[in-house]
Amino acid sequence: MIKRSKRTRARGFAPWKPKPETLELVASVRAVLDEYREHLPLTVRQVFYRLVGTQGYDKTEAAYGRLCETVNRARRARLIDFASIRDDGASRYERTAWRDADAFISDMRTEAERFRLDRQDGQAVRLWLLCEAQGMAPMLYRAASAYSVPVLSSGGFDSLTAKHDLARELAGALRRGQRAEVLHVGDHDPSGTHLFSSLAEDVSAMCVELVGKLPTFTRLAVTVEQIEAFNLPTAPPKATDRRAFEGDTVQAEALPPDVLSGIVREAIEARRDRATLEQVLAAEAGHRTALTEMLGGRDG
Repeated sequence: MIKRSKRTRARGFAPWKPKPETLELVASVRAVLDEYREHLPLTVRQVFYRLVGTQGYDKTEAAYGRLCETVNRARRARLIDFASIRDDGASRYERTAWRDADAFISDMRTEAERFRLDRQDGQAVRLWLLCEAQGMAPMLYRAASAYSVPVLSSGGFDSLTAKHDLARELAGALRRGQRAEVLHVGDHDPSGTHLFSSLAEDVSAMCVELVGKLPTFTRLAVTVEQIEAFNLPTAPPKATDRRAFEGDTVQAEALPPDVLSGIVREAIEARRDRATLEQVLAAEAGHRTALTEMLGGRDG
């Protein structure tokens, strides 16, 4: 039997009787989640910026903290679906196992029906998409996966190992005769711009050592033009941050999910040769059919 200690914070699924103004905030959050249901799960910060931009919600750390606490309680009270909100931090390591051999074959049939070739094969330029905010990576992956463009969270690129791994991937494409380009989504602030520039310099230097060629790094978002075009909420840089930077700051989460996904798809499409992609898709369909027939298709 679990002995409950006297705590003020909720534990488990917890009943909740919030004040009317808090219920209004919950309703606003649910409206944002419904508006962007095709892009779920969202991070709380993405919801925060939609409330700031569309409902005049206070753009302060205190208001953000209140929103985090409200969303936490609403999820525990089952007023907000757990799957609609993404909050990272936990990692899981587990080897795949099956109930029996029939279950394994069934899974292989499912995989055969989803079989894909590398859709970047044959393209003049091979692309990677880096996102500063880890929580936004799954949403961007949905936009990029149709083109086999990998999405990486660049927030962890203080890691020398991560930089070296990326440099080896870029060098591999350069060695095979493709150009290599990294598209980057990050905050428009001293930290975001310096992370981008230092990452580009460090990885590029490694590529030169590895293969004697340079990759390309492109700042996809957030740009000054996007701040103006979408009237994104801004804030002055922190007074304690002495790094060179001009203008106000904007977080990547301030871009509406559909807008950011569209920016990603448009950038990838602009760099794809459609005829080459169609050839890969046709070959992929043929392999998929052959594999499905080989495994016997779905049980009737």
